[in-house]
Amino acid sequence: MAAVNKTKTMNKRIDKTKAKELINKSNGRIFSASFTKKDFTKRIMLARLGVKKHLKKDPKPRPYDPHKHDLITVYDMHINKYRMINLKTLDSLNINKTKYIIL
Repeated sequence: MAAVNKTKTMNKRIDKTKAKELINKSNGRIFSASFTKKDFTKRIMLARLGVKKHLKKDPKPRPYDPHKHDLITVYDMHINKYRMINLKTLDSLNINKTKYIIL
């Protein structure tokens, strides 16, 4: 008989500041994030920080500072491109087998 993995995912409630801190401290580990996009559709993204493989050699400077607009640049593992997560519309995070509900 095969062993069954019965690890439970813990649910915790956190604020957006703590969510930003958890994402920044993920140390390149893969995490999932659920948020609302600009067009008001829900998105679940499997992402990570610290990916350098697909960076452009001479990128154009951004016309704005993402941190001032509560945006975090992450690497989307499904489409293999960089995307931004808006902390203002973040609903939940799954990091290290722990689910965080964002208040």
